[in-house]
Amino acid sequence: MASGEQEFADLARAHRHELRVHCYRMLGSYTDAEDMVQETLLRAWRGRGSYEGRSTFRAWLYKIATNACLDFLASPARKREIAMAVDSAGGPGESVLAEVTWLQPYPDELLDLAAPAGGEPDAVTIARETIELAFLAVIQHLPPRQRAVLVLRDVAGWSAQETADALEMSVASIKSSLQRARATLREQMPHRRADWGAATAPSEAERALLQRYIDASRRADMSALAVLLREDARQAMPPAHLVFAGRAAILDMWRPVLTGEQAWGEWHTVPLAVNRQPAAANYVRRPGESRYTAVNIDVLRIEGDLIAEITTFGPEILPAIGLSLTLSPGDLPAG
Repeated sequence: MASGEQEFADLARAHRHELRVHCYRMLGSYTDAEDMVQETLLRAWRGRGSYEGRSTFRAWLYKIATNACLDFLASPARKREIAMAVDSAGGPGESVLAEVTWLQPYPDELLDLAAPAGGEPDAVTIARETIELAFLAVIQHLPPRQRAVLVLRDVAGWSAQETADALEMSVASIKSSLQRARATLREQMPHRRADWGAATAPSEAERALLQRYIDASRRADMSALAVLLREDARQAMPPAHLVFAGRAAILDMWRPVLTGEQAWGEWHTVPLAVNRQPAAANYVRRPGESRYTAVNIDVLRIEGDLIAEITTFGPEILPAIGLSLTLSPGDLPAG
């Protein structure tokens, strides 16, 4: 490989992690974001002769990535529709999270790889307010171009002119799209949104509550789990577009799985951190089986000292965090 080509490849690889986070915001899916990073780097390589240095190399890659995501979303084969959420009684439920059936969590340790280097003024800060699941779910409800405008303007910090150039829109259209997108955020985001800070990890209090949740889950202790939930807590399950509204509904759903004759088996729970929120991977060893099998991932949204919302995903991304989909009893910590 010629020295110029090697330099190009090295520059592209240096931005890979933050491009994946950018694509994740656009698509809401960790798996699809990884695919779009590959597509972005391929397009960049093929079009490397067109890069004239009028913008930073990073901005050029972001433009390519954004348009790759828009092409992905416009493809009939990839068409995505918001699903109506269903509550515990089988009737219509209300949950922005449960309506986005393709939503996936993003591991914090991979977010850390995309964090800005010290003194890098134009790098995107990978902070809670732009990566938490509630934010990701709401912007998935936006039309794709409106979503792109919001992400480039309010997350990446681009000017209206830079965004217009990247999306081949007028500045007036950019401003109008941003206004509509922000209005949707105000309407659908949790009221506590205004209180969010630029946290880059769960707080000590959140980690302590997560540990209590894990301990109670391992013991299948319904009473201990109940005291961790707000009375108006909600549990959303995006893959199944299900929502359980209220502590009682959540406990009624958990009870037969954890206790009694129909209980699934012996549970083991592993602490995680995804989307700058505390989370847990749940494994179960069913009667007669020798290994624990991953069942799901619970991501907690904590308000004050109680769990306000749980978003439950399938276990598919665990290998990306370095966790196996099965565990032997010997893999468990002593005690």
